[in-house]
Amino acid sequence: MTSTFSELLAQRQFMRFWLARIFGISGHQMLMLAISWHMYELTGSAWDLGLVGLFQFIPALIMALPAGHVIDRLHRGRIFATCMLVLALVAVVLGVATWRGQASRELIFAVAWVLGLTRAFQMPAQQAITPSLVPKHLFQRAIALSSTGVEVSVICGPALGGLLYLSGALTVYTVCAVLFSLSMMLTLWVRYEHVARQNSLSWSSLFAGVAFVWERKVLLGAISLDLFAVLLGGATALLPIFARDILHVGPDGLGLLRAAPAAGALCMSIIITRWPIQRRVGYKLLAAVAVFGLASVAFGLSDSFVLSLAALAVTGAADNISVVTRLTLMQLETPDEMRGRVAAVNGVFIGASNELGEFESGLTAALWGPVASVVAGGMGTVLIAVSWLKLFPALARRDQL
Repeated sequence: MTSTFSELLAQRQFMRFWLARIFGISGHQMLMLAISWHMYELTGSAWDLGLVGLFQFIPALIMALPAGHVIDRLHRGRIFATCMLVLALVAVVLGVATWRGQASRELIFAVAWVLGLTRAFQMPAQQAITPSLVPKHLFQRAIALSSTGVEVSVICGPALGGLLYLSGALTVYTVCAVLFSLSMMLTLWVRYEHVARQNSLSWSSLFAGVAFVWERKVLLGAISLDLFAVLLGGATALLPIFARDILHVGPDGLGLLRAAPAAGALCMSIIITRWPIQRRVGYKLLAAVAVFGLASVAFGLSDSFVLSLAALAVTGAADNISVVTRLTLMQLETPDEMRGRVAAVNGVFIGASNELGEFESGLTAALWGPVASVVAGGMGTVLIAVSWLKLFPALARRDQL
């Protein structure tokens, strides 16, 4: 097992892209923290925090299937690099607007729209690149190591962003622009064999990813499970409210709250990298989602900063099991010529769970209050995990990846 891990580390192109993703995700996490706190400073509205998620979700949904088709035809590395360039320009625009005192609610909504549009191409491109960089027998460990890098970024990004925000939003936006630029340059340095494909754009080609996932109930069950779990159980959009009004901490405390799930996920990804999940995969996946829901309930009920951090760390550890299992299943069961379109379908589900979940959280928090919103969502997640036992028995019975 140690030799296999060393073999993974020896894959130079994979490690370059791994580092590029770390820079890009760190920048994205810092950017989203700054945007959410900036918006809450401007408006003090849970509804507006939810709308930021909605404004990201709509363009991501509209462009998801065309993006998948483009990613299966063009060079995936260059597509990802272009996305990093767009994000760098977004950070520059926000920085300039903040410097001139022109940052506004409307500008943040416009930026959220661009972020959603970029996400439609970025996520499936980065998912589809990894299988081209490592041998097939290293897929699960590569995904787990990628997840480790992601979690390190999600820990360091918000924590550093929260500290930098003490010096003002402009400082955060400037550092984000630098990180996105580094990610772009590293990605352009990655070399892999790109097979040019001439698939003509048609309805059947456009919806091929949807048909592929629909026909494979294990994949459909795993992807939709993640969708509903994070859609109902996520509390990310409400963290500024919990930080300022319930736990009574500032932007530095918000950074720690945003980093806590990643800290738990990092621990779990290290465990999975060393000891991959090999048996009773389906039941372990469903159990992890149920734990995610219970931990979300604990966070919603907590008025202790330390207990809240611990509950969020547990949600991250549980979610990591779901992420690694789902992505490994998707990569192993999808032929290379379909990976962009299948990853785009996965991106729609992830976008719905994240950005649409933020809107759902903001809406329910505006109606019921933040505590009731998070507790109800966590309970709903537990019910989803139980329901999937009956709705997707093939997933529940899946023994090995």
